[in-house]
Amino acid sequence: MTAGEALVEGAALLRSAGADSPSLDASLLLGETLGMDRARLLSRRDAPLSPADEIRYRTFLSRRAEGECVAYIVGRKEFRGLDFLVGPDVLVPRPDTEILVEAALEAIDRTAAARPASSPPIRVLDVCTGSGCVAVALKAERPAVTVAACDISPPALAIALENAGRLLPGGAVSFFLSDLLQSVPGAWDLIVSNPPYVPSAVIGTLAAEVRREPALALDGGADGLDLIRRLVREGSARLDAGGRLLLESGPEQTALVADLLRAEGFSGIATRRDLAGRERVAGGSKTP
Repeated sequence: MTAGEALVEGAALLRSAGADSPSLDASLLLGETLGMDRARLLSRRDAPLSPADEIRYRTFLSRRAEGECVAYIVGRKEFRGLDFLVGPDVLVPRPDTEILVEAALEAIDRTAAARPASSPPIRVLDVCTGSGCVAVALKAERPAVTVAACDISPPALAIALENAGRLLPGGAVSFFLSDLLQSVPGAWDLIVSNPPYVPSAVIGTLAAEVRREPALALDGGADGLDLIRRLVREGSARLDAGGRLLLESGPEQTALVADLLRAEGFSGIATRRDLAGRERVAGGSKTP
């Protein structure tokens, strides 16, 4: 069997299983099998597969057909140009969360521009860090900023620590095992979070691959806002004057999150839209 034949077979199998992107998924799984990136694979469609390669590739295909996402199968996911390790203990980083990172970078830059050059580093906390993708991306793109991250899940925190160790200089991000901010010390200039925000009743209706992600990182309670309500209260108490809180949520929730921020006394309330044009991130500043 050649790589080209394997791609055709894999795409057909995944299409019949109802995969959203069968050709892309097949090429990613075959690339992982052969140790090639997708561009190189597509240029070498005549490359032969060994019997061991065929077995490994078909195993990957079977896992994908049964509803496991490609990121969990290969153990990695790209985010902001960085290659993050992922597994069933963490959410798969998604492009929509890059909107949260972009909003955080803008907040960091505005704060830096308003301060004297001799000021201490800006302090940023990522709550519900999961794989660590937001915290690590922020530190990678703004190395002068002090970044910490926390999560309630020990297995998730272990993955975040490994990602930080792989992608950043040692000790570049501090990590805390914490139920939101309860075990995190200090005050912060910026708090960001992609918390669980899926309503409990909706979890069972999600795509099969999403249902395999950790419920702890998805389930936001009856209306999806249980953790966000807590974050608004706890964030208000832990931000320095003028500090900003940025929260990712579902598009149908973002206006409600903005109302929660407003009711808690935050000012400068603003929302940002995701790649599909839907409101995705709400933020506000602690009134001095």
